[in-house]
Amino acid sequence: MKNVNTLLCLLLIMFACPSSSQLDDFFSDSFYQKLTATYGDEAKQRAEKWRDVLIDNQSDSDWSKINKVNHFFNKSITYQDDILLWGKKDYWASPVETIGRGKGDCEDFAIAKYFTLTSLGVDENKLRLMYVRQLTVNQPHMVLIYFENPKDVPFVLDNFNPKVLLASKRRDLKPIYSFNAQGLWMAKAKGLGRKVKNSRGVSAWNNLVQRIEGGKMQTFASVN
Repeated sequence: MKNVNTLLCLLLIMFACPSSSQLDDFFSDSFYQKLTATYGDEAKQRAEKWRDVLIDNQSDSDWSKINKVNHFFNKSITYQDDILLWGKKDYWASPVETIGRGKGDCEDFAIAKYFTLTSLGVDENKLRLMYVRQLTVNQPHMVLIYFENPKDVPFVLDNFNPKVLLASKRRDLKPIYSFNAQGLWMAKAKGLGRKVKNSRGVSAWNNLVQRIEGGKMQTFASVN
C-alpha cells in the first residue's frame, strides 16, 4: 500500500481540517455532474448535505463530531447487502460510492464515518473499524469505535443501534478484531490488542485504498 498521505490528498476525505477551498475543489461542478450522471439527482442532494457536515462542524468537539457524523450516515444511507447492491458477495465501497448509491452494508457505514471524521480533524489513532459479532441476530458485523484516550473503553458508532454508546454498554456485540489506516489488531476487552497481518479485513482495506489511489473518479462505481 502506498503512503497513507497519498490517500489523504487524492480523496480530500482524510485531511485534518481541510479548508473550505480544498473542499470546494473536491465538491466541484464536475464532481456533482459525474455523481448525478452515475447515480441520479438524489445522489447530488446527499453529497451536498455531506459537504455541509464537513464544512459546518470543523470547529466542534470530537464528541459533537462523532454524534453528528453517526447521525448523518444512519439517516442518509439505507442498509443493503453487497450481493443486492453490487452483485458481489463482499465489496467495500468508497464514501463517494456509498453517498452515490444511498445504500450500503455495515462496512460501508463504518468506512464512510471513518473517512468523514478524519476529514473533520479527529485523530485517526482514536478511530478503528471493528469486526464484531452482532449477538442479537448472531451475524458478523462491523462498527466504528472511538477512543477519547488510548486506555479508555471506546464509544461505538453503529448503524444497527443508532445511539453512540460505550462498548461496555453494547452487550449485543462481541469484538473480534479492529484496525485503522495504521494496521490491524486482534480485539481484547476494550477493543485493543496484538497487531496482526494477512487477514480478510486488512486485505479488503488495502484494496479500497488502492482503488481510491488510482484516481478520484475511480471512487465512482456505475449502477449495475
